[in-house]
Amino acid sequence: MIRTPDISRRTLALGLAAAPFAGLLTAGPAAAALPAADQALVNKAVAYLEGLTQAKGTFVQTDPRGVTTRGEIFLKRPGKARFAYAAPSGLLVVSDGSLVSVANSKLKTFESYPLGATPLSLFLAKQIRLDRGVQVTRVTRLADGFSLTARDGKKEAEGQITLTFSDAPMQLVGWTITDPQGQGTRVRLTRLEKVTSMDDSLFVLKDPRNLRPGRSRM
Repeated sequence: MIRTPDISRRTLALGLAAAPFAGLLTAGPAAAALPAADQALVNKAVAYLEGLTQAKGTFVQTDPRGVTTRGEIFLKRPGKARFAYAAPSGLLVVSDGSLVSVANSKLKTFESYPLGATPLSLFLAKQIRLDRGVQVTRVTRLADGFSLTARDGKKEAEGQITLTFSDAPMQLVGWTITDPQGQGTRVRLTRLEKVTSMDDSLFVLKDPRNLRPGRSRM
């Protein structure tokens, strides 16, 4: 969802959060209606994501340079998520429902972005609508599942997000964020399981230096 500062800010370090959504989406004409079979898969994905109210797991992220990092993921819809990168990354990404905050303990940086300006908003929203504003530009069938490639028709920037699902069982297995230069950051979920309760303190991340959102200090 986010990236260390030495990587382009348009690439999300976890392919999910920390860089402005504007780097991932593009404006354009209204998308043509999908074939019925493709729309059925979109509907299936939406139903699954809306049912994923609380979950935790692990992930592996591969950035455009081929560098991999690992970590833990916690989701609590609507609005809340936590991506804790394993050492030596020092990166922590937290959405509290309104802001996505990114802290790097190694570089001593802290940045915040509105949740609605990050890719996290696509599947942390209370109601997921892939038929309003978001353009699903491609539905791809895979050997063991399918993927959806989408752009946000309301934004004025280029790029896209591809969500990948398995069929048996139906599950989100990862996503890829592609920036305007065609560089992709891929996140593979190595484990994701639903849970019945989660401590809200997981989704609180405060700036110890009282910086204003969007600013950082080395």
